[in-house]
Amino acid sequence: MSYLAVDRCTGRVRVIPITLRIMAAAKVRDELRVRPGDRGCLSAKPRKIPIGPKSKSAAKADLVEVGKRLATLQEALFAQGVGGRDPRRVLLVLQGMDTSGKGGTIGHVCGLVDPQGLHIASFKKPTEEESTHDFLWRIRKQVPGPGMIGVFDRSHYEDVLIARVESLVSEEQWRSRYAVINTFEAELAAEGVALVKCMLHISREKQRERLLRRLTTPEKQWKYNPADLRARAKWDDYQAAYTDALASCSTDVAPWYVVPADRKWYRNWAIAHLLLETLEEMAPRPPKPDYDVKAEIAALKAST
Repeated sequence: MSYLAVDRCTGRVRVIPITLRIMAAAKVRDELRVRPGDRGCLSAKPRKIPIGPKSKSAAKADLVEVGKRLATLQEALFAQGVGGRDPRRVLLVLQGMDTSGKGGTIGHVCGLVDPQGLHIASFKKPTEEESTHDFLWRIRKQVPGPGMIGVFDRSHYEDVLIARVESLVSEEQWRSRYAVINTFEAELAAEGVALVKCMLHISREKQRERLLRRLTTPEKQWKYNPADLRARAKWDDYQAAYTDALASCSTDVAPWYVVPADRKWYRNWAIAHLLLETLEEMAPRPPKPDYDVKAEIAALKAST
């Protein structure tokens, strides 16, 4: 696909090719974003391809270019944060049912950037110490520092998901947490944190397929947990909990994105573009050196 453009210098018409990345720029967030109060946010099919490449090969080719751009922007973001020059950072929140691909996303998407600029935190069942504090205590400790890209494998949303479905707290408690979460995320945004919250939307059929593959593949059996099956039995309850959490906590400063996750390659492509669009909007720039570059070059050339 291409478009026609007029060269301002020569007045000639040129044919300009449109790459997948350019076609998707500034549109993936709009397409996948959950609007505040939208209780139909999980109605789309998990195999749907609402925007972007229609094949695995096309997505793979596009990710090569996306990876280069992400790496450049992340380096600039990291450079800005060194020494506290700029407080801005990114926080990628990954939520989803078992086998939706949270770990795979970290490997395939976050693997596109320099690991020294990443801070990855995984939230399991609260420890005894964590349980003595409010539910955001352990989350606050893992918020990425300036210049970093933080990744949460599960997050504070577990406290309105599993805590709700498994009746770990009263309904009054988990309902009150929506407002607490919105206030917390607004504070993060005010401190320079760009939140990218992704719900990896997988179908019940695809989860069954992936769980079965784990059980029947010896090298993957370590990934299986009998508790996964118990959670699967409450599928509808979890879908209702996700719907309420997304509808209640998708705000202007911390929107949720529902990412179709039945196709792993599309899931990775979409999240990579969500990160890219976020970083491009932030437009980080490496700070100017606080030394005389010409003098340092001359001194280096004169050295032995």
